[in-house]
Amino acid sequence: METIFAVSSGAPPAAIAIVRISGAQAVAAATQLAGALPPPRRAALRALRDSQGLVLDRALVLLFPAPDTATGEDVVELHVHGGRAVVRAVEAALGALPGMRRAEPGEFTRRALLNGRIDLTEAEGLGDLLAAETETQRRAALAVAEGAIRRLAEGWTDRLLALAARVEAQLDFADEDDVATEAVAPIVNGLLALAGDIEAVLAAPPVERLRDGLRVVIAGPPNSGKSTLLNRLAERDAAIVSPISGTTRDRIEAPVVRDGIAYVLTDTAGLAAETADPIELIGIARAEDAMRGADILLWLGDAPPANPGAIRVHARADLAGRERLPPGAEIAISAASGLGIADLWRLVRERAVQLLPREDATALNQRQRSLVEACAVAARSAAAQQDMLLMAEDLRLAMAALDHLVGRSDVEAMLDALFRRFCLGK
Repeated sequence: METIFAVSSGAPPAAIAIVRISGAQAVAAATQLAGALPPPRRAALRALRDSQGLVLDRALVLLFPAPDTATGEDVVELHVHGGRAVVRAVEAALGALPGMRRAEPGEFTRRALLNGRIDLTEAEGLGDLLAAETETQRRAALAVAEGAIRRLAEGWTDRLLALAARVEAQLDFADEDDVATEAVAPIVNGLLALAGDIEAVLAAPPVERLRDGLRVVIAGPPNSGKSTLLNRLAERDAAIVSPISGTTRDRIEAPVVRDGIAYVLTDTAGLAAETADPIELIGIARAEDAMRGADILLWLGDAPPANPGAIRVHARADLAGRERLPPGAEIAISAASGLGIADLWRLVRERAVQLLPREDATALNQRQRSLVEACAVAARSAAAQQDMLLMAEDLRLAMAALDHLVGRSDVEAMLDALFRRFCLGK
């Protein structure tokens, strides 16, 4: 396998740039540039020289011998000055050495996974950590990157292995027709308890709500102030505001972070009772689709919404004749003046907290959820089997799902998609 290198500290210019080298030729390559390397894990100042002996920079050099490194391979870090010319010169000198090449995005982490330093769930958590923009995203991603899901999977696997051993014992030492009920009952109870524990984890909200943002849809009849409210909540002119009814014909989205929670605000076309305009009909259909997919629905109509879980907002409360809160409405606002907007955000946050994973909960992504669910289904299927051979097969399927979860099975195609999200040098 080729030895790779890349800047792992962010794009220059910067005060310091860390050029990371990983692979079998890492020590030899660093020695070519820096001369004798310092003892492992001790920084030392060295002059870096190219093949002609010209000084490229003076850098701190650190050596991390395999296997106890980030990638599981020999790793050398060159802490150089972070100017573009310096970084280019050092990378050019490394690239000119035999067996050396620039790393692809995420390749250092990929090698860590392949060399057993991390598992697939930890790699996914690290990807989410790199992309985190809010405090809640950071906390959830860090927990996964530090092995929260791996520890769950290991615990479930240990329980499945213990149950599988008891099934095998029954198959080895008793005829199928003579398997005692009292011997099978503990296995069934163990499977049902395991399935229940797994399903409790599945009941938690998915991590996508943290990562992608909660979908807050603003809906109501034409000219009810939806676009004005979107602009007020987004604190920018994201939508065109006009007194002409039907200005908004399509969905308009605006991402917002508020109090550490990510939201995607969506303005929708007005839900006219009747229209012959084909474009408006398309807009209404898209509005209804957005309402069905909303995590939180803000309804600005005076009539009750079809969705009973919507927050009923009495909009334009600053206008004459609209000062009083009508029956059923939860809050009166004026997006134009700002009246009630802080209270509306409070209501939205109260809903959001119920929809997001708790800080102490392990949040799963869609891939992880599907495999964990497959494990739970297989465990319940095993518990329902009368034939011990079929029970053993279901146990095998449950353990196979957990192997896929942490990357112990062939997941090469999935890895390509995962590591494309990573930056160079990670």
